[in-house]
Amino acid sequence: METYGIEKYGIVNPKAVYRNLTPAQLTEAALRRGEGTLSKTGALVVKTGKYTGRSANDKFIVDTPAVHDEIAWGKVNRPIEKAKFDAIYSKVVAYLQNREIFIFDGFAGADEKYAKSFRIINELASQNMFIHQLLRRPTAEQLSNFSEDYTIIAAPGFKCVPEIDGTRSEAAILVDYEAKLVVICGSQYAGEIKKSVFSVMNYVLPKMGVFPMHCSANIGKDGDSAVFFGLSGTGKTTLSADPNRQLIGDDEHGWSEDSVFNFEGGCYAKCINLSAEKEPDIYNAIKFGALVENVVMDPETREFDFDDDSLAENSRVGYPVEYINNAKLDGVGGTPKTVIFLTADAFGVLPPIAKLDRNQAMYYFVSGFTSKLAGTEIGITSPVPTFSTCFGEPFLPLDPSVYAEMLAEKVEKSGANVYLVNTGWNGTGKRTKLAYTRAMVTAALNGDLEKGEFVQDPYFGVSVPTACEGVPADLLIPEKTWEDKAAYEAAAKKLAQMFRDNFTKYTHMSEEIVAAGPRG
Repeated sequence: METYGIEKYGIVNPKAVYRNLTPAQLTEAALRRGEGTLSKTGALVVKTGKYTGRSANDKFIVDTPAVHDEIAWGKVNRPIEKAKFDAIYSKVVAYLQNREIFIFDGFAGADEKYAKSFRIINELASQNMFIHQLLRRPTAEQLSNFSEDYTIIAAPGFKCVPEIDGTRSEAAILVDYEAKLVVICGSQYAGEIKKSVFSVMNYVLPKMGVFPMHCSANIGKDGDSAVFFGLSGTGKTTLSADPNRQLIGDDEHGWSEDSVFNFEGGCYAKCINLSAEKEPDIYNAIKFGALVENVVMDPETREFDFDDDSLAENSRVGYPVEYINNAKLDGVGGTPKTVIFLTADAFGVLPPIAKLDRNQAMYYFVSGFTSKLAGTEIGITSPVPTFSTCFGEPFLPLDPSVYAEMLAEKVEKSGANVYLVNTGWNGTGKRTKLAYTRAMVTAALNGDLEKGEFVQDPYFGVSVPTACEGVPADLLIPEKTWEDKAAYEAAAKKLAQMFRDNFTKYTHMSEEIVAAGPRG
């Protein structure tokens, strides 16, 4: 029996070992093993059980002398002793004995100069199909000469015992940067594998002079690339899927000296409230070769109910980028000409679009702000703020200043314009219409906004355009959308103070960057 060298990981006596099977073969294996069922459209549908999203509190980084001084330790980057990691690792590889093993050998990074090779070892065929579709797939020649830089072992059937293993729960995501090894156990949520790859790339690429980004990216007909940063619900996927521009990628990218490139070869999209009208690309991608997680499906008709969140609000589908009609399949574009930070402000006080100078760009990038309405309440009376460092806090092992300085360096060298776009609410209590946001983004991308006049926001200091084709002028100035000016002033001051309070934790930031934030 061919084992493809898994003995070197301590995995011995496997029942069978499969390497880089096709999606059809992996679908057949998953069905044979009872991992899931097929939908009406042919997609493989699974339930991930207890864990339907990332278990952020169960992620640990192995604390070794070689990496100790590099890691930004804290509530996100929690340390675990090498001895405890080794003990869990030994148990995991022992657990995998006498089981079927599924291997995917592939790459992260569409630009070959900066690509890293990953070997993913899976207990489940369905998870192996997911990562086969999400990463960059090797050619036959690349596969014949493959040598992994990093290895990820995913064994969701192995449950940790916190009292013995030193973990927080039965699930654990353990990253050993020195050993170039990741172990995922206890959770079947496929996103843990994807984001473990991203965490590794966020560690290694800055050392190569490449800025890793949690963003989507697209490119215009003239070769003008743009990147879109934003947390969940801000419109990152929707706005980067522009019929007049090709999609480079929807989630993870690197910015090098001469390119912006997708880390991945696929997409991992939310399914909740999905419709053919609002998100046709995602809707039509749910077909054979796609992995659907935690979407309610009629057992007889095999049709989905995307509005039913009884299994999970964070229902997902993973599929190859080839399933998107307007995708740039090589995953590479020129250096970005436009950088857009997306936020959904439920306070109703941030401008729908504003231009940022260098220090403001670093400030708002590090802040990574968005907010949402509490529950299902209509209006802006109880906004819930979220600050996620550099729009990707859970995946950043290094100090935020490293990523902020790389952003500033790349923007300065490329001459890119940086905009803050608020896809959220205004003083009317209503969310900005998507058509208006698209018009503003288009004007930013094609340079039309640069030709007009700007005024300075009184509380946030950013430059706000006074006109944009296709957008009512009064919507551009937040105060003009509020009937109660005193209420606007109070809300603006409240949010400004929240920004300032949040920023106090970034002790490595310069005075110039701190001063670029909101005013009193």
